[in-house]
Amino acid sequence: MTTAFVLGGGGVLGAVEVGMLRALFERDIRPDLVLGTSIGALNGALVARDPSPAVIERLTDLWRDAAESPRQVYGDRPLRTVRRAMATGTHLYSSKPIKQRLVDELGDLRFEDLAVPLHVCAASIERAAEHWFSSGPVVDAVVASAAVPGLLPPARVGEEHYLDGGIVNSIPVAKAVQLGADRLFVLQVGRVDRPLAVPRRPWEVARVSFEIARRHRFVRELADLPDHVTAHVLPARGTSGKDDTLLGTRDFGTVQTRIDLSYQASRDYLEQQLGRGPGEQSEPAGEPPDRP
Repeated sequence: MTTAFVLGGGGVLGAVEVGMLRALFERDIRPDLVLGTSIGALNGALVARDPSPAVIERLTDLWRDAAESPRQVYGDRPLRTVRRAMATGTHLYSSKPIKQRLVDELGDLRFEDLAVPLHVCAASIERAAEHWFSSGPVVDAVVASAAVPGLLPPARVGEEHYLDGGIVNSIPVAKAVQLGADRLFVLQVGRVDRPLAVPRRPWEVARVSFEIARRHRFVRELADLPDHVTAHVLPARGTSGKDDTLLGTRDFGTVQTRIDLSYQASRDYLEQQLGRGPGEQSEPAGEPPDRP
């Protein structure tokens, strides 16, 4: 059996994936293969480097650091952000702070040096195509995968420019099967569960259109999985429609809450689907469970 962790995109909502990963590692579920898009590429890179419970503490520390100092991610003060938007006409934030944070964490790590294979999705501008990084420097691939249109500039890798992988494949379940996985654990950030409202403002039209395309592909790929493949879509908690606003992209204040709630929900889901894990005890009869 080949187990794949499929980590989807979603910006600040990517904190929920840390809770999901904790629930998986507690049950001694380890990946043979990791796929990541956008923020899922960042989380996935750390997992592929160290596919053990120790990575949870490292990921939690990184997300807490972002919550305490969002400028590590976006860098600039609001006025400079407005000036950049006016000057470039294409993006609000510089990619330098997040790239430097990745370099501090991953250094010159290459895909070839990872403990388990990692595949990172980005959208090639020149070829108008889905592109998968699986060799070379990990940091360059993650920056390309997380280049959110309008927020960050296109990322150049070699002779091509890339935008966020979520444009072409936000939750790449079919790619995992193509790579040989027959057991999938899907770490999605909760947007696919959220009802969409009819857009009422011009800038809402693009977001809603993107969400329809993203969800349509994900649902279709799940429905088309071969019979021999098992897919577990882990539940995300602690998200809301506010997260989709421009200010929501910078709101790291609920990081720990998202991690904790998604861990609890994923732990319960895995117990329901797979039974109790090693060392888990039955709840005493007549007493409420120690979880929501």
